[in-house]
Amino acid sequence: MNAILRPAVAVVGLLTLLLGLAAPLAMTGIAGAVFPRQAGGSLIEHEGRMIGSTLIGQDFTSDRYFHPRPSATTEPDPDNAGSTRAAPYNAAAGAASQLGPTSAALLEAARERVAALGGGTVPADAIAASGSGLDPHISPENAARQVRRIAQARGLPEAQVMALLEQHIESRELGILGDRRVNVLRLNLALDRLR
Repeated sequence: MNAILRPAVAVVGLLTLLLGLAAPLAMTGIAGAVFPRQAGGSLIEHEGRMIGSTLIGQDFTSDRYFHPRPSATTEPDPDNAGSTRAAPYNAAAGAASQLGPTSAALLEAARERVAALGGGTVPADAIAASGSGLDPHISPENAARQVRRIAQARGLPEAQVMALLEQHIESRELGILGDRRVNVLRLNLALDRLR
């Protein structure tokens, strides 16, 4: 029995050290050396303090700012044990709503969001949460629908806000992966620099 058990325990111990400790530490070290900003969380500093990350959305609700896509994140409800309540862009609880395409609640929420946006054709990311509920990006079409509201709230010409938006459109990764997108936090910081 020892002849079989001893080598098995030794292999498990060796692989645990190699794959559970050495390999992750090596990857962390390489990532920190090659991509230090990304490995550090892609944090954004503004006026001497950290205000967010380019990787995690924030809940902007003022008419003066571009709004992110809806978020399905929640937090425990302190008033009702075992239940949750909405907590948009709660990075500690990133998850989708788990509502499927036949869900009446999801359909009703989408209808309410479309109505709140004035009806008509609405980009999907303006009414549907992302898989994580933390997506920091919106589509250029979603952002363009918000230009008039922001220009009026800030007393700026629409053309100036649209030009700023166009400067912040990010292209596809490697020219083929994903869609064109706009990072809401970066764009809103640029808005604040205007006025």
